Amino acid sequence: MIRVGIVGVGNCAKSLIEGIHYYRKNTQTEPFGLMHKEIGGYSVRDIDFVAAWDVDQRKVGKPLNDAMYQKPNCSWNILGNNPEFDSELSNPIVELSPVLDGVANHMVTDDIEHNGKVYLPTQDVMVNESELMKSISDKKIDVLLNYLPVGSQIATEFWVNVCLENKINMVNCIPIFIASDPEWGKKFKDAEISIIGDDMKSQVGASIISAVLQELFYSRGANVLMHYQDNIGGNTDFLNMQDSDRIVSKKISKENVIKNQTKLAGRKVVEHSTHAGPAEYFPSLGDNKRAHWVIKGTGFGGAPIEFTGDLSVQDSPNSAGVVIDALRLCKVANEMGLYGPLDGPSAWTQKTPPTDMKPADAKIQCDRLANRIVE
Repeated sequence: MIRVGIVGVGNCAKSLIEGIHYYRKNTQTEPFGLMHKEIGGYSVRDIDFVAAWDVDQRKVGKPLNDAMYQKPNCSWNILGNNPEFDSELSNPIVELSPVLDGVANHMVTDDIEHNGKVYLPTQDVMVNESELMKSISDKKIDVLLNYLPVGSQIATEFWVNVCLENKINMVNCIPIFIASDPEWGKKFKDAEISIIGDDMKSQVGASIISAVLQELFYSRGANVLMHYQDNIGGNTDFLNMQDSDRIVSKKISKENVIKNQTKLAGRKVVEHSTHAGPAEYFPSLGDNKRAHWVIKGTGFGGAPIEFTGDLSVQDSPNSAGVVIDALRLCKVANEMGLYGPLDGPSAWTQKTPPTDMKPADAKIQCDRLANRIVE
């Protein structure tokens, strides 16, 4: 078993947990929706959530399989309206996490029925960090999954230090630059633990499509003059990102996906030629994310090319399909003695990896790791 701890029981966590139960129940020979049936001998059946932390009163103190259905979560129900959970898997009580900078001011509500915001505990409820650290040590977590809201720099660094102190591998799903930061990367390597990051790239989402389109233009000899991508959705993630101070790293991360393919093609990144807006919030969409593209370029003889496109996906399941691979890749890499930031798995699953790679090259590294082949 891969023992997983989750920080942040939001929509993405809900979809991931539901997905594990779904694939344990639906044991087709070639289950659709998964990139790898097995990684290093681990199937989806080998992922077990043994710990979870959140700050919302509606979730803290409840069993995980109950907490993930509480407001403000709104993601599509993978298991339907009457979910059945595999009793072989753990169902830990969600514990209170330190808030730190994990919740933006505009996200706080005093209305327990509020559909979109976070209902924080009262001021006299505090986290005892020494008790928290002992509890974490006792849980024997293999991989910690960071699902904190975008912009949670201090909170993320708190949990990074938890991983370093307790020798827990990490998958960093948000655009706080840890795996891609050389200093943090060295700390993970010195601690002999592995990390995949930063900022989860969805299974068939805006970022991977942008990367593939950008690479397609260059590989066919065309030039890209402009690459525009915008996104809109109605879940908590999109509401959180309405605070402009919290989305600086998110915008950098999303645009890195496009710019890196330009650099890998040996082309110059032209200023103001790339835009990947983090988010617009429209609550009626719920967990439905919509993305739009305009790419302008030139082809043979300088003839103009223009591409426009639209995408509609359920945002949280789209992320969970990649996290299932990242968790297993992280665990297998550590077992093989591959410590610190993992280049191929990060480039394949994240928007801002420690090393820029073409998608196809990153996938080859993941496939080799899945077969426990050392470079």
